[in-house]
Amino acid sequence: MAEEKMTYKSAGVDIDAGNRFVDMIKPLVKAASRPEVLTDIGGFGGLFSLNADKYSQPALVASTDGVGTKLKLAFQLDKHDTVGIDLVAMCVNDIVVQGAEPLFFLDYFATGHLAPEKAAEVVKGIANGCKQANCALIGGETAELPGMYADEEYDLAGFTVGVVDKEKIIDGSGITVGDQVIGIGSSGLHSNGYSLARKVVFEKMGLSLTDQPEGLSQAVGLEMLTPTKIYVKSILNLLRDFGIKGMAHITGGGLLENIPRILPHNCRTLLRKGSWERPAIFDLIQDGGNIEDQEMFRTFNNGIGMILIVKADLCEEVLLRLHGLGETASHIGEVARMQDGEPQVIID
Repeated sequence: MAEEKMTYKSAGVDIDAGNRFVDMIKPLVKAASRPEVLTDIGGFGGLFSLNADKYSQPALVASTDGVGTKLKLAFQLDKHDTVGIDLVAMCVNDIVVQGAEPLFFLDYFATGHLAPEKAAEVVKGIANGCKQANCALIGGETAELPGMYADEEYDLAGFTVGVVDKEKIIDGSGITVGDQVIGIGSSGLHSNGYSLARKVVFEKMGLSLTDQPEGLSQAVGLEMLTPTKIYVKSILNLLRDFGIKGMAHITGGGLLENIPRILPHNCRTLLRKGSWERPAIFDLIQDGGNIEDQEMFRTFNNGIGMILIVKADLCEEVLLRLHGLGETASHIGEVARMQDGEPQVIID
């Protein structure tokens, strides 16, 4: 009896499926491009021509992130066209707070067995996110790793690079007592706190993905899968006309841990609880899990995806511009002097 001839496919890696996947996503990648992109998908590296003449001292800003356990909901619902938006959002929102315009994005998709149609849905979301942020999807990596992941599951990571003039970098160093705090509304949970949210909603409360508790406009599974809001275009619009002193993307750590990242050591923020609209999903989780306010505010965004700190005389104008851009935004607090031992964020 002839000895079996081994192939890469028999070991679990299907090169033909990978090639088919690349062909499927080419039009998606092409649609998420910019004039500075010099290469098509399939090369060893993505080439991007930086128009440095636009800047006096261009500084590159980079960020990398993932989607986390929110992916579990995508697996359970078999809905994969929005988690790519989350992936892009988590990266580009992090660099725009420093005043940077996102230029390009790369993704890493890893799975135990490549299902080209499902993977193409993920890339569709990534391309959508890139278009929302006006950055180019210039490449990525698709890794088929048999035995590394459970059947039908995958993981995502992303990486973005942006640019800002050195003299226009926003770092919060100019924030001072009397400045005002504006909160821009989130679309829901965004991409943080899902380990706690899933435990409360599906284990403690015993809800199913298709249940629709009172207050929610759709089934709880779809509500929790709502993609992270991308703030890039609105923020860049503001920066053309207004001096924003500091910005914070409200991700893991919530309001309590992200705002201090941009505050001078002698300043704190006093936020008015109830001064902004909080989506019903947060009430559901807090009530269902009997979670204290402090834990909610350091785990979830609670309806505020982005914080802006501005001079008092600019507050109303910035709010009007944000509303004109279609954002839900509220004046939620102010900057005050901090004494030793006091927390840098108080929500009362």
